[in-house]
Amino acid sequence: EVQLVESGGGLVQAGGSLRLSCIVSGFRFGDDVVGWFRQAPGKEREAISSINTKYFSTYYADSVKGRFTISSDNAKSTLYLQMDSLKPEDTAVYYCAISGRLLRPSQWDHTWVDAWGQGILVTVSS
Repeated sequence: EVQLVESGGGLVQAGGSLRLSCIVSGFRFGDDVVGWFRQAPGKEREAISSINTKYFSTYYADSVKGRFTISSDNAKSTLYLQMDSLKPEDTAVYYCAISGRLLRPSQWDHTWVDAWGQGILVTVSS
């Protein structure tokens, strides 16, 4: 059974930083795409970043480009999202996810997801 467990969320002031982690069990990172979504209150789930775990190519949504950095440690089956220069509009529940079918990070969206984490809340105060 594949399980994804996020950690690292919480409350931070605008301009601050947080680092999310996602430990994946039951799935071995290979030529796969893993990444992050977020969902703010009253809004649709948004694909914000992904990475190919073999070639380490990445994708970022315009809303986070230049502020967030995705990485993976394949030996630890762990995915990270470093979030800098946080804004109040980054407040959301963040979900990590994996796809065993997608090869290109640029196509990252919910239709490719094979497993989800439970989500973790990030709150950015102004």
